[in-house]
Amino acid sequence: MRRIAHIDMDAFFASCELSQYPELRGVPMVVGGRRSDAPTVKPDGTREFARLRDYVGRGVLTTASYEARKFGVRSAMPTMTAARLAPDAIILPVNFELYRKHSRLFKEAVASVSSVIEDIGIDEVYCDVSMLEDDSETIARRLKTAVVEATSGLTCSVGLAPNKLLAKLSSEMQKPDGFTILTMEDLPGRVWPMAASKINGIGPKANERLASFGIDTIGDLAEREEPWLIEKFGRSYGAWLYRVAHGLDDRPVVTYSEPVSMSRETTFERDLHAVRDREELGTAFKALCDQVAADLARKGYVSKKIGVKLRFDDFKTVTRDVTLPSAIGDARSLRKAASSCIKRIDMVRTIRLLGIKAGTLSRPGSVEDAEDSAQLELKFE
Repeated sequence: MRRIAHIDMDAFFASCELSQYPELRGVPMVVGGRRSDAPTVKPDGTREFARLRDYVGRGVLTTASYEARKFGVRSAMPTMTAARLAPDAIILPVNFELYRKHSRLFKEAVASVSSVIEDIGIDEVYCDVSMLEDDSETIARRLKTAVVEATSGLTCSVGLAPNKLLAKLSSEMQKPDGFTILTMEDLPGRVWPMAASKINGIGPKANERLASFGIDTIGDLAEREEPWLIEKFGRSYGAWLYRVAHGLDDRPVVTYSEPVSMSRETTFERDLHAVRDREELGTAFKALCDQVAADLARKGYVSKKIGVKLRFDDFKTVTRDVTLPSAIGDARSLRKAASSCIKRIDMVRTIRLLGIKAGTLSRPGSVEDAEDSAQLELKFE
């Protein structure tokens, strides 16, 4: 019988920060500040932290600790809104290097229990444990213990069930730092009372439409016949709704998949002018290209399609891309291609966000080596 585990780290970014600043345990804290919000060390050796009440800007939160969530603060919330809800909460800048480190340790810990892993995000994975001899509770505890030990104290929540759908639902049932085991027999008592929106794949619009038919819970959905769902929601989606309402999911744990693209972007702390802030824009442009090139090299890919994204002060987003005759991977060639895209954008407003993207990826051995090309500097004209 299949046994699939879904392992989800608890408040991952916040937990990573607490590993650096243990004095913040039990204190409302959010992540999403600027570099200037980094803590400072006082003469007595203690650290002084920035507070949400002093934040001025237009950023959004990356995450919030469970203590901050009690005030209604949540991830993706505008930081100024969070400041009104929890003015005394600590705010820390984003530290992706730290998060990537703990993500790697977390996934290595899961792999020590079972090597059949599907990586679905920086802080969550699916794991097929069907071949393990231990009972489900023992496996769940082994996974949790391995993660805590590997990450020096970070906790996770584990769901273990016959398929990926139920495993993901169950991992949410006892958060944080819990585990839940579901079987098909548990559907009526434990799954059907849950909101239909808890199913991954039922978004806000679909949930609103379901509600218009009086369908609020997974159990409500399970009461509808498949032909009715197909009539109302289409053949493919309607049939899928019927299956998931009855806990049916035969998707395998996919241990490897080719990336579609790699990208990096940055939102500026202030809107930048194409001419007056040319040097700052050029520095950011070069850094993003260098980061994408490093990502390509680290994962062993080259790219034939390079694109740029600009978001202006009116929130209008413009993208441009170019398809190259041969694939590239080095930063110099990437800058040249991205520069050609930027030249095709009318710089009529100040710039809020800049992004660089490499698509149409392949392995170097499968394409002709890119010809060396002269560097073309970024020009904002």
